[in-house]
Order: sequence, then structure tokens, then C-alpha cells
Amino acid sequence: MNGLNTMPTTIEQARHALLLLGAPTSPRLVVEVHGALFDSDLSVPALVSLLREPASGLCAALNPDLTAARGLVALAEWPLERRIVTPAGQRADALAAVIRVAEFVAMRSGAGRAAHLLLRALAEGVPDGPEALDLADAARLALAAPELAAAIEAELPVRAAAAERAHALPENQQLYGVPAVPHQRGGE
Repeated sequence: MNGLNTMPTTIEQARHALLLLGAPTSPRLVVEVHGALFDSDLSVPALVSLLREPASGLCAALNPDLTAARGLVALAEWPLERRIVTPAGQRADALAAVIRVAEFVAMRSGAGRAAHLLLRALAEGVPDGPEALDLADAARLALAAPELAAAIEAELPVRAAAAERAHALPENQQLYGVPAVPHQRGGE
């Protein structure tokens, strides 16, 4: 026995799932995706513990006010514009992630029960997803909805302004957000 460990590290496991998902998402979904598709031992506590380690390559997603988006993890290598989350943008990202995951599962001939359970869970977030014959097509249809396109278009100036402000911040704040300022009593 040579003692070599061929299991990917926690960082590598998180990275695989985030690259497949393609956008900031919850640690829970990162763990579920990796567990279902890559057979891993990744856990939410292990993933969250890496979030503040600069060497991990993981960071927080940012709100338009440049505070850390609570409960969302991203890859530090992604451009700032991609790590800033807004409601419509986050909805579009979730639908695009469903498409990528469904297509990934379809390409794997030996996708097991865990992958199909993951798709069933993801289908709940797609209009008509649970009844759809093709989840990726249902998600594409929802992604192309005029209402969503209009909402994304309306958020573009907010995202652009946030990205411009973020580029002026120190690197640490670009990765983890600016500290939230506590509400002051007696203020305006």
C-alpha cells in the first residue's frame, strides 16, 4: 500500500460543482451537486470553513451594495460582474444551472439514482419542471420568458454600477464584501 489519496480535496470538489453550476449558489446546492454527480465526501461545514481562506479560491457572492450575499459561495476567479447577485440575475443563473446539470446527467450513461433525485429536486424550481419530459427544455423556456428578460435588463445598470464601485475596493473586499454598517439609532 502506497498511502496515496486519490480523492479530490474539499477545494477541488467545491470547484468542480461550482464550475458546473456556473454561478454563485448556496453551499448546500454545491454539496448536493457534487455528491450526486461526482460521488464525494464534501460537506457544508467543510465547504463553509474554506470560504475565508484566500488560498481556497472560494469567496462570497456580492449584493449590489457590495456586502457579502448571505449564504452564497462563488469562485474567486470569476469576474466581479459575475459574482454580483440581483434577484432576476439570480433566477436566470439558477435556470441556467438547471440546464447545465440536466445536460451533464443526460451525457452520462451511468447516471445513478442520486443524479435523478437531484434533477427531481432541481425541477421544483422550474415552471412546469416536475411535469416536463425534458427538464433542460423547460428551464430554457423559463429562461427565455419575456418577463425575466425585462427584469434582467432593468437590473443591468444596478449591476454595472456595483461592479464599477467594487473595482475600486481592496482585493479582500472584492472577494468577501464590505463590512455591513450597523443601523444607528437616532439617525436619519
